[in-house]
Amino acid sequence: MKKIAILAMALSLAMPSILNAKTERDDGSDFGGRISAGVDKKLVKGLHTYAGGEARFNDDFSNFGRYQGTMGVSYKINKVLKTNLSYTFIQKKNSSDEWKSRNRLTFDITASGRLGDFKLSLRERFQVTHRNGSTNRYQDNKNACVLRSRLMLQYKGLTAWTPYAYAEIRNTLNAPEWSATYDESTGIYSDIDFKGNKDVYINRVRGALGASWELSKRHSFDFFALYDYCYDKDIDTNKKGTKLRSLEYVKSCNISLGVGYKFSF
Repeated sequence: MKKIAILAMALSLAMPSILNAKTERDDGSDFGGRISAGVDKKLVKGLHTYAGGEARFNDDFSNFGRYQGTMGVSYKINKVLKTNLSYTFIQKKNSSDEWKSRNRLTFDITASGRLGDFKLSLRERFQVTHRNGSTNRYQDNKNACVLRSRLMLQYKGLTAWTPYAYAEIRNTLNAPEWSATYDESTGIYSDIDFKGNKDVYINRVRGALGASWELSKRHSFDFFALYDYCYDKDIDTNKKGTKLRSLEYVKSCNISLGVGYKFSF
C-alpha cells in the first residue's frame, strides 16, 4: 500500500512536464475537519439503501466551506464483490467566497477478501460531477469525470473497534487539454490549440488512518485522520478560447480530522 502511494505521488509530480505545463504554484497546506451523519436501511439480504449529510471546515476550522447530502443503494453480490450507486448534492464555496452547487453521480465496485483477522479491499469508483451555473468550458469541464482507486486494510480482531488504513489515487478523465508554446522571457503563450476535454492525469493522492466503533447493531461511529495531496491544473483563458493567459499546476497538502455517525436498521 505504501509503494502504491509513493508511485502515485511520483507520477503526479511528473505530470506537468508530460503535459507541457510551464509554471507551478504552491498554495501551501490547510487543516480542517469533516462531520457526517447517516442512516442505513437493510431492505433484503445483501441490499441496503442509505442517506446522509456531511459538513466540511477548512482554514484551521475557521471557515465553513462545504456541505452535501447523499442518498444511494448498495448491493453485495457475493462474499467478494459489492456494488454501490449514489447521488450527492454539493454546496461549496469558491475562491471568491461564493456558494456554488454541484450534482454528483457515483458508481463503484469493491472486491474484498480476508486473511485471518485482516480484511483487504480494492474499490474502483467512477463519478460524474455536474457544475451548476455558467462555466468557461476552456477552463473547467461542466461534467467532470474521475476514477478513484482505493486500497484499504482493516483489522477485524477486536470486538467493537475496527482500525483501518487506506490509500487512494484519483484520476481526472476529461479535463480541458491545451497545446501551446510558452516564452519564459515574456510570459506569453503562442501556437495555442485547444484539444478538447480529453486530458487524463493523476491529480490527487490520499492516505488515511482511522477506526470504526460499533456501539451496537444500530449505532456506530467512525474516527479518522485524512492526508490529501492535490496537484490540480489551473487554466485561465478568455471566454472564446482564443487566448491562453496562464496554465499552472497548483500544489496543496491538506489534513482533515473527521468523525461520522451511522444509524442502521
